Amino acid sequence: MNRSVTQRAAARPALREAAAAVSLALLAWPALAQQTEAPKDKSQLETVTITAERRVENIKDVPNAVSQISGEKLDVLASGGQDVRFLSGRIPSLNIESSFGRAFPRFYIRGYGNTDFRLNASQPVSLIYDDVVQENPILKGFPAFDLRAVEVVAGPQGTLYGRNTPAGVVKFDSVRPSKKMEGYFNISYGTHDTVNAEGAFNLPMGGDWSARVSALVQHRGDWVENTRQNVPTSKTEGYDDRAVRAQVLYEPHKQFSALFNVHNRELDGSPRLFRANIIKPGTNDLVDGFDPDKMSIDGRNEQRIHATGANARLRWNLNDVTLHSITAIETVQPYSRGDVDGGWGAPYAPDGQFGPGNIPFSSETSDALKDHRQLSQEFRVEYNPAGPARYQAGVYLFDERYTAQSVNYDSIFTGGDYVSSARTRQTNRAYAVFGSVNYDVTSDFKLRGGVRFTKDKKTLSTESADQTLVTTNGLATDTRDSKVTWDLSGTYALTKDTNLYARVGTGFRGSAILPASEFGPMTKATPETLTSYEVGVKSDLWNRRARVSANVFRYDVKDLQLTEVGGGGNSNSVKTARKVVGEGVEFNLELLPIDDLFITMGGSYNKATIKDKGLTVSGCGGGCTMLDPAAGNGQFFVDGNQLPQAPKVVYNLTARYSIPTAGGNEFYIYTDWAYRSKVSFFLYESKEFIGKSLTEGGLRAGYIWNNGKYEVAGFVRNITNQVRVTGGIDFNNLTGFINDPRTYGVQFKAIF
Repeated sequence: MNRSVTQRAAARPALREAAAAVSLALLAWPALAQQTEAPKDKSQLETVTITAERRVENIKDVPNAVSQISGEKLDVLASGGQDVRFLSGRIPSLNIESSFGRAFPRFYIRGYGNTDFRLNASQPVSLIYDDVVQENPILKGFPAFDLRAVEVVAGPQGTLYGRNTPAGVVKFDSVRPSKKMEGYFNISYGTHDTVNAEGAFNLPMGGDWSARVSALVQHRGDWVENTRQNVPTSKTEGYDDRAVRAQVLYEPHKQFSALFNVHNRELDGSPRLFRANIIKPGTNDLVDGFDPDKMSIDGRNEQRIHATGANARLRWNLNDVTLHSITAIETVQPYSRGDVDGGWGAPYAPDGQFGPGNIPFSSETSDALKDHRQLSQEFRVEYNPAGPARYQAGVYLFDERYTAQSVNYDSIFTGGDYVSSARTRQTNRAYAVFGSVNYDVTSDFKLRGGVRFTKDKKTLSTESADQTLVTTNGLATDTRDSKVTWDLSGTYALTKDTNLYARVGTGFRGSAILPASEFGPMTKATPETLTSYEVGVKSDLWNRRARVSANVFRYDVKDLQLTEVGGGGNSNSVKTARKVVGEGVEFNLELLPIDDLFITMGGSYNKATIKDKGLTVSGCGGGCTMLDPAAGNGQFFVDGNQLPQAPKVVYNLTARYSIPTAGGNEFYIYTDWAYRSKVSFFLYESKEFIGKSLTEGGLRAGYIWNNGKYEVAGFVRNITNQVRVTGGIDFNNLTGFINDPRTYGVQFKAIF
């Protein structure tokens, strides 16, 4: 049964669940309490191991731009109850944004991503969660909790990974079960009734079996009040987000293991809040007197997600040969309804009233997926014989199907009731075969190379009983694509602590189809292909008190799929840019200048430019000031523009200072900052729809005692309370949405 936003806020289920979780943790404490490990050596940086190339390696030895976030840093960044967008800007060249709120994150690496908001959109950044590709954009929003690490691999990964990786891979790895009886509980409470409760514990089952159960509860109260009276949504921007993961490990001996994983997410919250006419005409400033705590809409805002998945990861170790099997199913059922025009009324309303500002026409819609099912299977073999060569090879199978439903409502004449709808059915089947080899030419010079053949097929059809769909290009189509991708890299050990590397790789993303609607015909785009070049250095310095990596890169994309959203034509269509060129630099630095001070820095410069003199798009339909050359008939040239949502500059900084006390306890101060430069929200450039630069910082102060078992801290997120427009709607008026507000609170963590 659906609940109104007001009812959800009153019920406070997350608070009750968090209290219950605390009670259970305290009851279990005596049984689970274990002596923690001895304090780690503070005189050197820890070795960082990653699995970016499907085997465990020292990050210094991987010839690729790889960044990792783990441990305390993950805990700090997520302490305010954020979704996966908290990673944005925390890693060089990574930007994450959403026009759906927590439900539908859009990832960009090196400026390369996809702004399409349709539920059948594909992205060139692949998200891998526990070795399973999360293809649908709603699956990519699964919460981050009880993680060993998050890895971001920049550039095309067209050999070893399964789906749509020309821009890179974001890889989430959960903590695995172990036979130790241990766990943790972490809870925070902050402004806007924000609760973030997370916990996990291992369950040794005796013999060859062990299990781990992890859970997350996130809650925020509705903090934005509607100034309109007697409307369906009086307050919004709150959420109840709950996720659980259960893993069972069977490991009878070192030659075989089977890891089973079942996970679920239940979200009941608010979609992205669109606010009409919040941008001052002729500028990209917020209008005078803008209040983030207020809105004025007449439609209904609500969002729900039910997602469930399972996978089985089997491993056989047969001396020099290791076999892997990964079998997975994912299902997701999202529903999101919002007031898209961001205001109330219209000139044609019975009373002729509207606001705030000009509302030419009312728009209220919902989108949902039904009958979604993603199946995937991978078989992979590693061959590691004695000698200079090591091999990997495998096959990958993918099968996805779903029905996307879009519904229109009318808040002026029908009180928000149903008006019309359209259904789009899509299937996507693909398979790939791949192989790679590592070869040690000498002890100092090593080569890697790989190749992958992919076959991809999509079918799509749209129907409606009560909408007049534009049938110019028909209502059904299919695509059949195949492509060979490859990569080649080399690493040279300049010294025992410094490696130089070079890499060239190719990427591929299958054809795109956007369905017909009442505003425009079905559109298609051919596959896009990419070639990338990268050279870099990775080094441990000062007796491992510093670690640095840096690289320069260039990539060329042919036939890049670009989504033209809204605009004067009020449509969503896919267009093709004949060429896009990206180039830039990236760096990461970890520094331990003194034993009790740890500093990290990272940054990037990205120039991602459209190179197509004949490509035109519609200008905005909401009264913005266009900066691109006019092509006539409401069209504008976009040659030379930076890709949308692609900041040229990203950098981040963290610093942790520890003040040891007697008995091995410590006080600490931790601060983190992330900056991204201005971004254009759309393919065209206009004064109003260029988002200003954004700097967000956090501060945390805490105390750790009893040999690291307990921790209490106070924190603040978005400490400067900087308010920025982070996206827009351009078909109606100067509608925008903003970043999250400042949040502060307290946190307690216990390790069992």
